[in-house]
Amino acid sequence: MTLPTSSRAAVLVAHGAPLELQDLPLPTEVEPGAVLVRQLCSTLCGTDIEIWEGRMSFPGMLPMVLGHEMVGEVIAAGAGAHDAIGRPLEVGSRIGWSESVCGECYGCTVLREPVFCQRRGYGFMQRSDVPPYATAGLSEYAYVTPGAQKLLLPDAVKDTWAAMAGCAAKTVLRGFDRAGGIRVGDTVVVQGAGALGVFATAVAKISGAATVITVGCPDSRLDIAQRFGADETVSISLGSEGVVQRVLELTGGVGADFIIDVAGAPSVGPEAIAMAAARGTFVVIGSTGPVGEPFPLSGIMGKELTVVGSINGDVSDYAHAIDFFAAFADRYDWDALFSDPVGLSGASDCIAHMHEQTELKAVIDPRLA
Repeated sequence: MTLPTSSRAAVLVAHGAPLELQDLPLPTEVEPGAVLVRQLCSTLCGTDIEIWEGRMSFPGMLPMVLGHEMVGEVIAAGAGAHDAIGRPLEVGSRIGWSESVCGECYGCTVLREPVFCQRRGYGFMQRSDVPPYATAGLSEYAYVTPGAQKLLLPDAVKDTWAAMAGCAAKTVLRGFDRAGGIRVGDTVVVQGAGALGVFATAVAKISGAATVITVGCPDSRLDIAQRFGADETVSISLGSEGVVQRVLELTGGVGADFIIDVAGAPSVGPEAIAMAAARGTFVVIGSTGPVGEPFPLSGIMGKELTVVGSINGDVSDYAHAIDFFAAFADRYDWDALFSDPVGLSGASDCIAHMHEQTELKAVIDPRLA
């Protein structure tokens, strides 16, 4: 087949501004280990919204194409192209992919933790005005570089689920793994009721938690959390003291065994320490935003708490997220997490809706008008 020479894309040219539809050039050759894909689906993540808002920014990052949760069909494959576990990729393969890693630095080789790769590259960190131009989600086609972490996808996992696995789901599962896992009968508080919070709620319940309490807003998202395993919900409209008091009431004054932060709000630290049970675990996943409110270290010492940080996830977590959706496909109505798909022309509206918290998980299908 004749390969496309350009790709329609929704480009972020200024923080807080509507995305511009542009035609971006594509590489004329697909290098060894790389693939060119036709995008089938891209789901928007909270990070995309933070970048659009300008809360997550660095000099020289614009213009760029947003989107780092995506699924595509291979239309051209470079010599020796294969996925992260060695399966060959060929024309027609349905794949997901995430950030590229070098495999050579201290993080990759000594720590054996790709999340600490010193040259870790996301599609959304690629400027759209320099080669290879289109590597992220909000584009008709994408060039998937040789170092990108690719996965051949099973038919049982839908496009939207597989896209979400590329960041949101793998991030949550890595956090649970870093925490040591939920014990049967534990009480878990999830701080945040966005897509990560709702998914974390479901994972906690599937893992055997006796009581899952989801804290967040607005009420519509808390209602969704109840559909995904929340036994109780607490609105942040109560204020920090009110949230802590309500969680302590719901736990008989004991507090929660696990506090999972996927909100990143400044108040989550003090609230988590206050609502944790003695020898509880506080897992910090979502705090990538502003500096949090201070709290005394004596609160950690006095309760003998364990505090665990967890950042994003690597291809191992990605593969586990795909396996999770395959194994628990019928446990919850996962499709309820996603909005109806729209084309690239609707991407700006989706970002605005997620910014306003009126949409949970937007879906972009570049094949639509």
